[in-house]
Amino acid sequence: MRIGTQEEWQAERDALLAEEKELTRRGDELTEKRRDLPWVPVEKDYVFDTADGEKSLADLFDGRSQLVIYHFMFGPPFTAGCPVCTSIADTLNPQVPHLKARDTTLMLVSRAPLDRLLAYRDRMGWNIPWASTAGNDFNDDLNFVYSEADLRPWLDSGEIPPTVQQFAEMCGTDALGYVTERPGLSVHALSDGNVYKTYWTTSRGLEGPGMSYYGLLDRTPKGRDESATEPLWIRRHDEYA
Repeated sequence: MRIGTQEEWQAERDALLAEEKELTRRGDELTEKRRDLPWVPVEKDYVFDTADGEKSLADLFDGRSQLVIYHFMFGPPFTAGCPVCTSIADTLNPQVPHLKARDTTLMLVSRAPLDRLLAYRDRMGWNIPWASTAGNDFNDDLNFVYSEADLRPWLDSGEIPPTVQQFAEMCGTDALGYVTERPGLSVHALSDGNVYKTYWTTSRGLEGPGMSYYGLLDRTPKGRDESATEPLWIRRHDEYA
């Protein structure tokens, strides 16, 4: 904490504002580059289980030309969804009608059975569409699933962060079951009946579109106030004291 005068604060705030504006301009440049990425044809036929029956990837667009999918960590052994993914879905859920107005369908996909996903959606009070990829390789093909062979050296190292153990227990699975799933965002376009992959991100790339609470906390004196050695503070919104 530093105590200063209004004049000192204003001088530093003006200097910071100049940097923030430059960051905004740089963000606009990156946005243009994202939109200019080449479109990759999706040639594999996927079948998704939805509340309205089985659908193809093209069907998920629901009559629109753009599809934004959040790959929610809810694996086959989970009894409840990942708390962090849940907080992201809390952010995404109200955006569904706004994106529809811009020719874009926003939805969730997970590998758990559909009945479990829909029951959890009801618990959370969302209405965002949610499809199950159980029985197809959609998440695997987009690199949102790790194999046990990939994870085993890390799991056997004895260096599993407490957050992993914490969230695995909250999801009703073990560390392997939890980290097999990977969160992410994928974007697809539909043109002349053909589906294309246009964008993909994971990890901290999800903060901007899905974790607005971090943007707010980053502007407070305490900030995120997180530690790599301590359990994470995030809970499902119906679990906070």
